Amino acid sequence: MDVSKLMFREGLMDGERILVTGGGTGLGREMAEGFLKLGAEVYICGRRQGKLDETAAELMAAHGGKVVAQACDIRDPDAIHAMVDAIWEDGGALTGVVNNAAGNFISRTEDLSVNAFNAIADIVFRGTFYVTLDVGKRLIAEKKKASFLSILTTWVWTGSAFVVPSAMSKTAINAMTQSLSTEWGRYGLRFNAIAPGLFPTKGMSSRLNPGEKDANPNNSMNPMGRAGEMHELANLAVFLMGPGAEYVNGQTIAIDGAGARANGGTFYPMLSGLGDEEWEQMRAMIKGTNAKDKSERST
Repeated sequence: MDVSKLMFREGLMDGERILVTGGGTGLGREMAEGFLKLGAEVYICGRRQGKLDETAAELMAAHGGKVVAQACDIRDPDAIHAMVDAIWEDGGALTGVVNNAAGNFISRTEDLSVNAFNAIADIVFRGTFYVTLDVGKRLIAEKKKASFLSILTTWVWTGSAFVVPSAMSKTAINAMTQSLSTEWGRYGLRFNAIAPGLFPTKGMSSRLNPGEKDANPNNSMNPMGRAGEMHELANLAVFLMGPGAEYVNGQTIAIDGAGARANGGTFYPMLSGLGDEEWEQMRAMIKGTNAKDKSERST
């Protein structure tokens, strides 16, 4: 990310302590860098300690400050509890949580197994709630204010073919955002969400456009004729998480160049015409990516 394009003043987030789930790579890393550059202490978690350590070292080398990397599988409530215990012991209560960790892959729904569905739902739906509940209960007990931000997609309003587990799970987190913004607003806890359009990352491309067979319609058909740039997402995340926007609560904000309004922002136009052989090829590529990730987690 070009941090020179962050639109906020230096030191804006001094004193903030923010956890970014899935913070070692992709969008999570970009937001973590934005928070760090503006003065926040940042905690990043994910399933690959090596990648987390690498990211933390790179960010601190570039910007100074403090980034703490901690491996945690957010599908496991006990692992979350231990991680949050360690964060509290390291400096006290968090002031913010970014629920960014996710999983997704394209598939015809009739090809999904129960395990394949749960692979997505356990991270996006259950894991996001587990993190929010564990941190939220502590903040309520200690009477501390904080902001929660969830990274969703525009599918929360429309659904999307070929990514049904993700569409269902992220829609549930959108409902959580709206529900807790009212229930927990009285405790000084804010809940908002961002629904990004296409912000290309390596992980996204390998599972949602394996082999890059076609141009993504969210890009080529976007009214602005391009994908999003990382500093744009980081600026919106800082606005929602930093000081000065405390009255923004219960909102899900799209950042997609009006792509969803123009073309639905879904995978249907790109994938509806594929046949059995093409789907089998993509399944094989996605399995290869998953196997590589699994081996990296075990080293």
